[in-house]
Amino acid sequence: MPRLAFKMQLKPGVVAEYKKRHDEIWPELTAELRAAGVSDYSIFLDEETLTLFAVQKLSAGNTAAELPHSPIVRKWWDCMVPLMETRPDHSPVAKPLTEVFHLD
Repeated sequence: MPRLAFKMQLKPGVVAEYKKRHDEIWPELTAELRAAGVSDYSIFLDEETLTLFAVQKLSAGNTAAELPHSPIVRKWWDCMVPLMETRPDHSPVAKPLTEVFHLD
């Protein structure tokens, strides 16, 4: 099962709100992610730099590349604009990371 890792950037002073929104993540958003083949999705925070590190597993034949076209994903992005670096379309600025080691 392929894994995808990427980093994003929080804005200063929003850590508690970012965590709150994820603690209360919308069930329809998690359903959309699962339907696209995303599982075992975690986001970690480096509190010194406000860098977010995300990793997720993707099923074979996943449709994760189509998620940016989902209305619920776009609504989530709109909600997150005040909290993190985003692009003009409100998608998070996500920089892919290269795996250099894995122990299973």
